Parts: sequence; C-alpha cells; structure tokens
Amino acid sequence: MDEFLRSVEATLFASSEPLTADEIGNHVGEGDVAAALAELATRYQGHGIEIVERGGRWHFQTAPDLAYLLRRSREEPRRLSRAATETLAIIGYHEPVSRGEIEAIRGVQISKGTLDVLMEAGWVRTAGRREGPGRPLLYATTPEFLTHFGLASRRDLPGIDDLKAAGLLDPLDEAAMQALGQLALESDGEDD
Repeated sequence: MDEFLRSVEATLFASSEPLTADEIGNHVGEGDVAAALAELATRYQGHGIEIVERGGRWHFQTAPDLAYLLRRSREEPRRLSRAATETLAIIGYHEPVSRGEIEAIRGVQISKGTLDVLMEAGWVRTAGRREGPGRPLLYATTPEFLTHFGLASRRDLPGIDDLKAAGLLDPLDEAAMQALGQLALESDGEDD
C-alpha cells in the first residue's frame, strides 16, 4: 500500500467525526483523495469495519451485520411522536422549510418542543432566514440525519411508490403525501 493511501486511511481513522475529501486533502497534502477513498472503500468491503460516505463525508463504521456485538447494554430506541416524525419527513423532503410551511403541510400547528426534539437529536438545524415578511427561520436536515438513517444523500429518501410497497401509507397518509407532492410541484413552478 503506498504512503498516500496509508495517509488517507490514518486520517480517517484518527478523526472523531466524518470528513469531506477536501478536509482529508488538507491533512495529507497533494494527491487524488477521491481515488484513494474509493480504493480504501473497496479494500474494506466485507470486513468488520467499512469506510463509507454519507452526505459527502467519509468515516469508518462497524459493518452493519456486526454492530450487535459491540452493544454492551441494550439501547432504548428514541421513539418520535407522530408530530415529530411528520415534521422530520416534511423537512427532509422540502428543506429548507419554514415553520409556517411545515404547519401548512401538516394542517396543524407544531409546538416548539417538536422542533427542539429534532434539533437535540442532531437531525435538524436552522438554515438561515427566508427573505420576506417576518423573515421566518428555515429548517434543514443535517449530515447526522443522513448518517443515522443510512442515506448517502436526500435523493435516497424513499418515494411514494416505495412507501406504498412497504405498506407504510394508509389512505389518509397517501392523501397527505399526494398533497406534499402537489405543494412541491407548486413551489418548483414559483422558482421559474
């Protein structure tokens, strides 16, 4: 293994958080970081640890089929309320989105606590303010959202057909998803 490839591997291993290719390049100097990452990802494939890319950031992770071995105590999964789940979905599919837009899509007001829970989980962040009356805060997902849900990018979020096939939409949810799709089409048309 050449010295540059070893440097990229060592940088990723020593980092406490996922790194972009540019950040890795700042540590290791000149060279084809993207090619090195691709080669390392291939070399680690099928091992107990893998090198993966999530949201443009690279990191080591335990192979998903072996993660259970490392859990010493049973983690209690954090259950989100229906309001938090719906809010997270709206933000994921429509970001950046304001509180008013979230409420318009859901058809009900959301409590500040709902957004706080999502922000404390590290899945949602503020993303500036919309230009317009009142300059409302905008919300977007974070790289931690992508990592937690195993997504490389937001494009990997399931579509309505995927949700139907998984049996995750009841007739009311399906009508809501169609309304979401209609809202997305209308907002895309406004940008023209």
